[in-house]
Amino acid sequence: MEGGVAKPDKTEFTECWRTSCRTPYIMRLAVSAGIGGLLFGYDTGVISGALLYIRDDFKSVEKQTWLQETIVSMAVAGAIVGAAFGGWINDKYGRKVSILLADIVFFIGAVVMAASVAPWMIILGRISVGLGVGMASMTSPLYISEVSPARIRGALVSTNGLLITGGQFLAYLINLAFTKTPGTWRWMLGVAGVPAVVQFLLMLSLPESPRWLYRQDKVKEAREILEKIYPADEVEEEMKALQSSIEAEKADEGSIGSGLLSRLKNIWGNRVVRRGLYAGITVQVAQQFVGINTVMYYSPTIVQLAGFASNKTALALSLITSGLNAIGSVVSMGFVDRFGRRRLMIISMFGIIICLLALSGLFYAASNHAPNISSSESLHFGRNLTCSSFLQESQPSTWNCMNCLKASSDCAFCANGDNKYQPGACLASTDAIKGMCQGEHRMWYTKGCPSKFGLFAVLLLGLYIISYSPGMGTAPWIVNSEIYPLRYRGVGGGIAAVFNWISNLIVSETFLTLTESLGASGTFVLFAVFSFMGLVAIYFIVPETKGLQFEEVEKMLEKGFKPRMCCNRNEKDGSK
Repeated sequence: MEGGVAKPDKTEFTECWRTSCRTPYIMRLAVSAGIGGLLFGYDTGVISGALLYIRDDFKSVEKQTWLQETIVSMAVAGAIVGAAFGGWINDKYGRKVSILLADIVFFIGAVVMAASVAPWMIILGRISVGLGVGMASMTSPLYISEVSPARIRGALVSTNGLLITGGQFLAYLINLAFTKTPGTWRWMLGVAGVPAVVQFLLMLSLPESPRWLYRQDKVKEAREILEKIYPADEVEEEMKALQSSIEAEKADEGSIGSGLLSRLKNIWGNRVVRRGLYAGITVQVAQQFVGINTVMYYSPTIVQLAGFASNKTALALSLITSGLNAIGSVVSMGFVDRFGRRRLMIISMFGIIICLLALSGLFYAASNHAPNISSSESLHFGRNLTCSSFLQESQPSTWNCMNCLKASSDCAFCANGDNKYQPGACLASTDAIKGMCQGEHRMWYTKGCPSKFGLFAVLLLGLYIISYSPGMGTAPWIVNSEIYPLRYRGVGGGIAAVFNWISNLIVSETFLTLTESLGASGTFVLFAVFSFMGLVAIYFIVPETKGLQFEEVEKMLEKGFKPRMCCNRNEKDGSK
């Protein structure tokens, strides 16, 4: 499991249910460790809603896009470091210690964020939370895999993935619950510490991984744990299998070197592993550059760009995307072994590209049909309250709502009191003027404009998630668990995962800047272009690994993968 995600099937889920009923201790181990996935998912989802209210409390965040992007993306930066150190801690001190440490670091970050008095404190808290997420994201599935019976390992490890998407959905629910509570974003971010405390307390009473204990020559302790997991007549067989596996692992380490530099040198000099890395890194980078985490991190903001001004409405509509993502992760389990990883990713990419282009068209139409600016509406509040950029404009009659919002971060749109789609006012963006606008029962817009296309944009976001989740959402991780020779699986999967996190950081750190520079329409076109490039790369570089043993994958990569342009006969031959 050091290389990635195990892949369950329907039979395995049935067996998992039966085994868990007979031995509840197994499910206790899996669920307790799987809370790490919940932390991961919650942190991904919660910041999207909290950011709306952080902007309201700190005007420096409201007016500086780079500060918003930094608050969001610093958790990703922390996760990169956490994942790197997490691997060393896993090997040196054990899986249990790594999970406990991740909980402590995560809890500290949650407390710091909740108590923040300035944006820099939120950023520090986000870095701390990211460190915990990075450690948990790699340790939780590893721990589950090593304490699970082999026949139900895939099903139990998949609980971690389900808890990730479940954590995202829970984050949106909690965001919605705290919209009217004093302290809003502080509660949203602070509640993240609760599951960390729960997992910490549960893990204190649970054992270390038997595999790690055996590697540390603590054979007696490893046997005692296996006796709680397996029936008495299977323990001896599992001990022999564990011994054989670890001896082979140590022999492999001797052949490829134990140091990072020596491993990297061996990898680059091995043609099979190098080709595997081409495929593994390609799917991981493509997964991020389709723009998925712009939706996960910024979906309420995107909903506001589509014309829904209310924070509460934006959060409620964002539940659609997180809910569909959770459902998609379940759906993928039934299709990934039926249709194959490569085919599912290609189909997924086509759906993603179509949705991104359709979203671009909708946002372009919404921008062109935004309500006009009325000089009389603006002057209704007083000349000194009108946006200065509008007053200085030589042709103010050509302005609409989007011109007003793009002119300056100091400008906002106050909708017409009778009909929000009619000409409105371009005003200075201050709390006092916002209060005056809303006092006349008008809508206040700072991100997007009133639009009749808004609901269609939300529906397209939902279709985008449906296209993404079953294919590009899960298949890249499965490919990375299968594409490398066994002895290179851990380091190969780790390198590809680092590329995934770095790509995530680039996308999350630039999204808002792109929307300001290119507009929402241009930004989605850019992601569609990246998605097309990813589709082409997947078609020509990534082979099908469905149903192949590691030895068969190795032979296929040794020969070289060359897809047919008109049919998939070559892929079938390769599978055979």
